[in-house]
Amino acid sequence: MSRSERRNGDKPPREPISITDKRRVDPETGRVRGHTPSEPVTPTPQREPDPTTPDAEMHPGDRTDRTAGEDPDRVTELTADLQRVQAEYTNYRRRIERDRHAAVEAATASVAAKFLGILDDLDRAREHGDLENEPLRAIAAKLGAILSGLGVAAFGEEGERFDPTLHEAVQHEGTGGDPVVDRVLRRGYTFGDHKVLRTATVSVVEGVAPPGNVTGTAPAGDS
Repeated sequence: MSRSERRNGDKPPREPISITDKRRVDPETGRVRGHTPSEPVTPTPQREPDPTTPDAEMHPGDRTDRTAGEDPDRVTELTADLQRVQAEYTNYRRRIERDRHAAVEAATASVAAKFLGILDDLDRAREHGDLENEPLRAIAAKLGAILSGLGVAAFGEEGERFDPTLHEAVQHEGTGGDPVVDRVLRRGYTFGDHKVLRTATVSVVEGVAPPGNVTGTAPAGDS
């Protein structure tokens, strides 16, 4: 109809309105659409989960369905793997802690061993009565307290039963069957859980040890 043919007051006819859904996420399925805005909107059909598709490429809904239908034997296998990994980690932590403790103990023993020569000098000074007066007496007491705090203990006394793991015999007298320490030439020292830091140098005589006198330890620096 031309303008001349329109009657006064008549409105032009309206053209049909076309609405294009440009949303990238389908509000019904929750999935990303693969169409372009110029293409007609078509709902994306639901697909069945592919057993060969990796979990990282699967839709969350498909992954849940797959897990729900997992074989019970597979679940048991994965649980056993997890328990094995946890046990290995626990053993690893214990081994690291044990190695750390051993390293600290070895380092402390190495430092303590450097002071044994000073303790020998103090023992000789004590035999000559040089530790009766200050200040040497105070120095000996402080050094002995420090080493005792580190777990160092002295051993080696006359009359102790001879123990080849603790004593080094440089002289042996007598023919009896019960060797005892006759004279201590240099005291020995233990560290920590009765580990021998240095053996005692002694002379040995065969005889009977006094009752109740057995090998023992005393704090480092004590006479």
